[in-house]
Amino acid sequence: MTTNETTVLVAYASKMGGTKEIAVEIAAELAAAGLNVRTQDAAEVRSLDGYDAAVVGSAIYTSRWRPAAIALLKQLAERNEELRPMPTWLFQSGPCGENADAPVPTPKKVEKYVSRIGAAPPVTFGGRLEAATATGFIARKMAAGPMAGDFRDFDRVRQFADSIAERLNAPKSDALWR
Repeated sequence: MTTNETTVLVAYASKMGGTKEIAVEIAAELAAAGLNVRTQDAAEVRSLDGYDAAVVGSAIYTSRWRPAAIALLKQLAERNEELRPMPTWLFQSGPCGENADAPVPTPKKVEKYVSRIGAAPPVTFGGRLEAATATGFIARKMAAGPMAGDFRDFDRVRQFADSIAERLNAPKSDALWR
């Protein structure tokens, strides 16, 4: 496999570590496809310089993304208004229980940036809620009931990453790069 010169930022905003693990899996799959990948907590992204594409994910709680992920979306939107739009993909994780795979509406603050970034609405992945990592009263209560468990489908996560790699490895004449 030849290495692609495309550098991809995979940024995440995680509360209990489950979303970070999804981001790490996405990054590994992109790297296996020959892309240059940097994985980083969204709160630590200071600049988008040097990146050709981005994958941004957030844990979703009470229909909201983590503030650091929203701040990164704003940064991407501002960058896209000044320069050539950066291909960007979004994901969110968090639903637990028997309906963990059910689609979740795009949060209003995220929706505000989707069109400015030129991204599709976020793909939703099931989350992980375990007593050992649950923080906060509500999460601890939920972790003691039927919502507890790991509902992430890493096959779906890898399929998502593979579809991104396919687009990024397409010839530069592809509409994605215009």
